[in-house]
Amino acid sequence: MESPDYTISSATQAEADFIHDKLGEFNRSQVSATQEPTLVLKNYIIKNNGAIIAGIKSVIYNWCILYVVALFVHESHRHKGLGSILLQKVEEEAKTIGATLSHADTFDFQALGFYLKHGYEVFGVLEDCPKDHKRYYLKKRL
Repeated sequence: MESPDYTISSATQAEADFIHDKLGEFNRSQVSATQEPTLVLKNYIIKNNGAIIAGIKSVIYNWCILYVVALFVHESHRHKGLGSILLQKVEEEAKTIGATLSHADTFDFQALGFYLKHGYEVFGVLEDCPKDHKRYYLKKRL
């Protein structure tokens, strides 16, 4: 519903970043950031003969909270402990800067059992995401 006072249009990447930054500013006006810098990237890979066989992408944000964005182990190298090594590495590094909470999400066809084995607990489930599947949201006290 548009009016003469405003228009709705697709955002450029710069405009989308502006919105994200403004939300971050508002959040920090409500709850002070407890770390500097406010984002600490923790991304690692494991290689075998020069090829990436496993990796983790994670970030420790504003309030010393670890978020596991992505964790992947190539099929031929699963069940060898590589995912555990990567997860434990970022959790330990997060704890050294004061993190007490970690969170992640996974689908029913991915790694729910893996996260549960590592002490994560489900705090939310999104049904039919995608259809006939579930997306699980997990947390862990560090």
